Amino acid sequence: MLFINYILLLLGGPDGELGAATRYLQQRYSMPYAQVKAMLTDIGTEELGHIEMVSAILYQLTRNLSMSEIKKSGFDVYFVDHTTGVYPQGASGVPFSAGTLQVAGDTIADLSEDLAAEQKARLSYDNILRLIDDSDVRDPIKFLRAREVVHFQRFGEANRADGNKTGTPRKPESSC
Repeated sequence: MLFINYILLLLGGPDGELGAATRYLQQRYSMPYAQVKAMLTDIGTEELGHIEMVSAILYQLTRNLSMSEIKKSGFDVYFVDHTTGVYPQGASGVPFSAGTLQVAGDTIADLSEDLAAEQKARLSYDNILRLIDDSDVRDPIKFLRAREVVHFQRFGEANRADGNKTGTPRKPESSC
């Protein structure tokens, strides 16, 4: 049960599912290309499903913990504030913050941010898989990791497609 904090990271950590869903669903508003806007909507919506999966894992891991298991696992600090409620925070205990997200309103900047976010999330899943032996936890983590790879591929395709377009859909306003 020492790995509960690792799973918390997947929900509300700086590279977690809550941040991904928020980032993509907000970036779509300023995206000038309908196809990329739709992709951000699709992936952002899928990330909401990932929030549900990670939250279900957390609930299943904590719902029947005894007080001695809570203390022994190091979950006691979390328990003081949230009992066994599912609260989005990082493994270090820092609550989820939109301050870790970026929405630049620029196609290339936002898609580059998304590519990096998916790689950081994949790395988090890889690291958790190195630490956890429980197959009931590993199997959904493997699925979620695979989806991060697919999202990375889709963002890469969108970034390449944008780079092949001639002209810019919007011209930035001059500050001069």
